[in-house]
Amino acid sequence: MLWDGDCGFCRRWVLRWQNLTGDRVDYQPWQAVHSQFPEIPTEQFEHAVFMVDIDGSVCSGAAAVLKTLGENPAHAGLYRWYQKSSLFASLSEWLYRRVANNRRFLSRFS
Repeated sequence: MLWDGDCGFCRRWVLRWQNLTGDRVDYQPWQAVHSQFPEIPTEQFEHAVFMVDIDGSVCSGAAAVLKTLGENPAHAGLYRWYQKSSLFASLSEWLYRRVANNRRFLSRFS
């Protein structure tokens, strides 16, 4: 998972996700590794987290969060639900966008 290493809100959530996924996911600040992913424009890193799978597939936003959490068997159903339900996917992306656009403000409460 590639995330914004300059964002305190992001840092706190990544720590929580790491506790859930253990070493099944490699978390890296995009600032440290963006040159390894030239297919992702730098400005996109500033708006969402990215999950780069072992097979090279890339997703971002809520899909990336749910796919990452799905690496913990207890949460694997969330990503499957995201994939099967366009309503759940739309709501997840809408919520992700609201949080991402207000993360500086929300960092006061996390």
